[in-house]
Amino acid sequence: MDLWGWGLGIIAAFAVGLAKGGLAMVGVISVPLMSLVMSPVQAAGIMLPVYVVSDIGGLIAFRRSFDRRTLASLLPGAIAGIGLGWATAHLVDERYIGLIVGAIGLIFALNALLRAPSRAAARAPHLAAGSFWGLLSGYTSFVSHSGAPPYQVYAQPLRLEPMVFAGTTTVFFAICNAVKLIPYAFLGQLSAHNLAVAAVLMLPGIIGVVCGLWIIRRMPATVFYKFITWALMLVSLRLIWQAF
Repeated sequence: MDLWGWGLGIIAAFAVGLAKGGLAMVGVISVPLMSLVMSPVQAAGIMLPVYVVSDIGGLIAFRRSFDRRTLASLLPGAIAGIGLGWATAHLVDERYIGLIVGAIGLIFALNALLRAPSRAAARAPHLAAGSFWGLLSGYTSFVSHSGAPPYQVYAQPLRLEPMVFAGTTTVFFAICNAVKLIPYAFLGQLSAHNLAVAAVLMLPGIIGVVCGLWIIRRMPATVFYKFITWALMLVSLRLIWQAF
């Protein structure tokens, strides 16, 4: 990669670390950023090891702050979605997946921002809903590491405490990313070149985890949920724009 490519890679890896440190939506920009200088397939292959290493930092930080019921409702569908992504890897244009994910995320974010404030009780995790959104999250995560918008649509109405929400998100995607290593290896996306680039980008990813943790521990719950809603909207618009 040239200097411009390395600069984008460092920003993308730092964003991944921020996401693993608790700022859940930020990491979605990583593959779109890298796609400015390489194919989206290669970008996804390079970023996956960065995600996995950053996941380790996030898992250590949030080892006591996650919701088991939410994970249990999401993970079966997510693993099935990853398997579906592997089975259809040569058939699907990821631009259309990005368009669908972006549209879902944008509608959800606009609804959350424009509707009147609600005092409704938080929703409880539900296996059927979790399986559906988990399937969509796992599938889009496999295609382009953009599983966060479907995950947010399901998880945000649960109204978990910010640290528990961040920890649950980190654990969920850490498991998804570990599972994705197998099909990515079989599809040749973990080549020696991609792994060498990823190794360099792991340091800014780890720094991002530390910075994300520092921010999330000082952010009030109302500010946190406004942040992830706006982030969801901006990322969704980015996905829609990229699809066109």
